[in-house]
Amino acid sequence: MQLEAALPVGADPRRHARALAEMREAALAGTALPGPPRAVIGASWQRMRRLGLDPERGAPVPVLVPEQLEARRRQSGLAAVLPALRGGLISLAEQAAHIMAVVDADGRVLWRDGSTAVRRRADALGFVEGVDWHENSAGTNAIGTALVARHPVQVYSAEHYVRNQHDWTCAAAPLHDPRDGRLLGVVDLSGPASTVHPTTLALVDAVAKLAEAHLRTTHLAELERLRGLASPLLTKVRGRAVIADPHGWIAASAGFVPAGRIALPNDVTAGRAWLPTYGNCLLEPLPGGWLVRLTESDDAPPTSVVLDLRSARESTLRVSGAAGAWSHRLSPRHAEMLYVLARHREGRSASELSFDLFGDAGRTVTVRAEMSRMRRHFGGILLARPYRFDDGVEVVVERPADGGEVLPHSVAPAVRA
Repeated sequence: MQLEAALPVGADPRRHARALAEMREAALAGTALPGPPRAVIGASWQRMRRLGLDPERGAPVPVLVPEQLEARRRQSGLAAVLPALRGGLISLAEQAAHIMAVVDADGRVLWRDGSTAVRRRADALGFVEGVDWHENSAGTNAIGTALVARHPVQVYSAEHYVRNQHDWTCAAAPLHDPRDGRLLGVVDLSGPASTVHPTTLALVDAVAKLAEAHLRTTHLAELERLRGLASPLLTKVRGRAVIADPHGWIAASAGFVPAGRIALPNDVTAGRAWLPTYGNCLLEPLPGGWLVRLTESDDAPPTSVVLDLRSARESTLRVSGAAGAWSHRLSPRHAEMLYVLARHREGRSASELSFDLFGDAGRTVTVRAEMSRMRRHFGGILLARPYRFDDGVEVVVERPADGGEVLPHSVAPAVRA
């Protein structure tokens, strides 16, 4: 994805800020805009208006008390990348009159560091550790909007929906867990509006990618340790079996060549379970993973699939049948693709799916790669040529109770209709 800076090349910052203020006032009044805002900003403003957010004050949420903040920090999965983020951004933040914030997937500010003077200004704004800076509370801003859009975002001056943030500029990039694609949160650089610079977003994005690479390296080391345990253990196992880490990444196998990563249930427990592609299995816990034995009993095909899109943060696929039930968290992209297939039970070609998702029928290579991954995960549920749910499976889509959007905001408008 190409990064989009908030300040157009060659634009005068003050003149552009005035133009943004006029756009915002027109958007709030519901009158014709003097010029279109950037797509990511316009979409966010629309969300804020539908939400009924106060454009003067936002919707302040109580700040976490110290005990709650510490618990969030431990549970976030972000502490492991904090040194990498600080190493890449703190020195620049101090020199360029910025502060760095690390925020969890709910929008809570967990850590904040950088320029002392700017931190004092942030204190006055209420941008402190423990505050909720999601869009739903703080309006359009780089942190909250990046959490919703799931890509790096820079916001400048009156692009912020809430007026008291107009003296600020910010750039944020999402942080994902490479083991399961889960959104961990974002890293952000914020400073006075006068410090806006088009390269800030690229820098934040690069440091976020370095942090994710650190997590990936750590995961590979953990998988190698599990592989060392697995090799002697599998020599004693009869029949087909795999050893996988808690996220389904396979360390070793016996009796067959596994089809990539195994899709373990969200809340995996010891005992018998039905797993897509593998059928009936027996799961046994190991230090740092699971021994999955494939049983010889007949596989009972799944009969029901529930695509749960009620949460904007996390989508889930629940599968049930005579052999039992199983659920798995979905990445935003896979949730989007399954939603399209649920709406088109007759199936979609690669080019049709490409247009549905990207508004461009030519991105078939991406579509085929993602569908291949999903079919390895969800064998027995998804078919190809055309891509579709199996005709024998009942498919139910669960939507938000308030009738809001059912998918992450990257889906093409045609899909949402």
